[in-house]
Amino acid sequence: MPKKIYTGEVISDKMDKTVVVAVTRLTQHPRYKKTIKKVAKFKAHDEENKCSAGDKVSIIESRPISRDKRWKVMDIVKRGNV
Repeated sequence: MPKKIYTGEVISDKMDKTVVVAVTRLTQHPRYKKTIKKVAKFKAHDEENKCSAGDKVSIIESRPISRDKRWKVMDIVKRGNV
């Protein structure tokens, strides 16, 4: 089975070698058909501490690294306004 790859925005980089990435997706309500924005937050492993808040990054599924981390930062798609 291929590994999942998501793109999201870094919302926190305060931990060592860890970033929190918010992945936003649009879904349609089953009854009212209104488009709803759903946000999922993932903790991802950032080995060199390259990411900062506001960056747009790609994350890939990996083996468990710690209790909460199951993702790794693949690459930085776009730098934030820093």
